[in-house]
Amino acid sequence: MDAPRGQDIVEARWHAVREDGRVHDELFHAAYQEPRLRQLFPWTGTGELHFSRCTEPRWTWDIPYVQPASGGGYWVSGPLRNESVGPAATAKEAVAMIVERLPLSCGPAFIGTPEELEINPRRGPSSLAVAPGGPPAPPVRDGG
Repeated sequence: MDAPRGQDIVEARWHAVREDGRVHDELFHAAYQEPRLRQLFPWTGTGELHFSRCTEPRWTWDIPYVQPASGGGYWVSGPLRNESVGPAATAKEAVAMIVERLPLSCGPAFIGTPEELEINPRRGPSSLAVAPGGPPAPPVRDGG
């Protein structure tokens, strides 16, 4: 039997995200309709919709994410938990804010882990942040 292609893995995950019910339907559909996001691997937190450039945990943490805002609308954060992009009145606006901030090297999700993505000769190094099972630490900066 052939190994699943990356596109198939990503599509299956989109279906799982839709079925798990953690993300508002409006947000799910707006993100799914955007081709640049639909090629990425989606994952959820409590109401949050995240996107990874790879299909295996620990997923990349270099793309902003979106969650419902208290009082309505959405809030775009990230890519790291301590970074904020701002409010969006609609899901489409939130998706547009994420697309504007996609990494330059962002393409179809890589089949594998962030570490494998880093060393893949076709993708090259990109200083990925990864989700270690909890909020990521801020990047370390040299020189101060």
